[in-house]
Amino acid sequence: MDAVVGIELVRRAMQGALPGHDDFLTLSGYQRPDLEWAMSQRPPPRESAVLALFYPKHDVLYTLLMLRPTYIGVHSGQVSFPGGKREPEDRSLEHTALREFVEETGAADTPIEVLGTLSQVYIPPSRTLVTPFVGIASKLGTLSPDPHEVERLIEAPVELLLGADVIKRRQQLVHGTELPVDIPYFDVEGHVVWGATALMIAELRELLLRQAQ
Repeated sequence: MDAVVGIELVRRAMQGALPGHDDFLTLSGYQRPDLEWAMSQRPPPRESAVLALFYPKHDVLYTLLMLRPTYIGVHSGQVSFPGGKREPEDRSLEHTALREFVEETGAADTPIEVLGTLSQVYIPPSRTLVTPFVGIASKLGTLSPDPHEVERLIEAPVELLLGADVIKRRQQLVHGTELPVDIPYFDVEGHVVWGATALMIAELRELLLRQAQ
């Protein structure tokens, strides 16, 4: 996708109503708790934020994902957008998303324009309520990922995410289930992107495809 055309597409897409996650959840073989239930829990879920950044590279539009290292924890080895939990000193969740993006990718010299948010996602294993922010940049600054947080960065062409064959299925052990479940996922440069991040990409994909028609 041409970067100039793509950036305008993202701008228009973020001005429309959010489609939510129902269509992608219909493809899943398991139920996720809804936000109303999650917010009724005590203590309430921890707040976090991620940033889906769109930027040009060689006149092609990309977004940036990251592969988390293998560690003892529920998100070990998973692919996600850069982001993390809200800290007490963060002025807002937008500040959280921008701060975490810089800390994890090292792209401190990237000028970012935040366009808005996608639908929030509740992640049961970590009891986290995630707000995904969408931003654009005229260029991506020098990257120096934090090795404690990032195994590798994944630059994904947006055109790939809009392709008809990017969504596939596999057996996956899901938190709270005893047996593997047949789930949909995004095949991004050979990486399996599932769960909360897949919901975010699916919503972005639907927004962009609406504008591309």
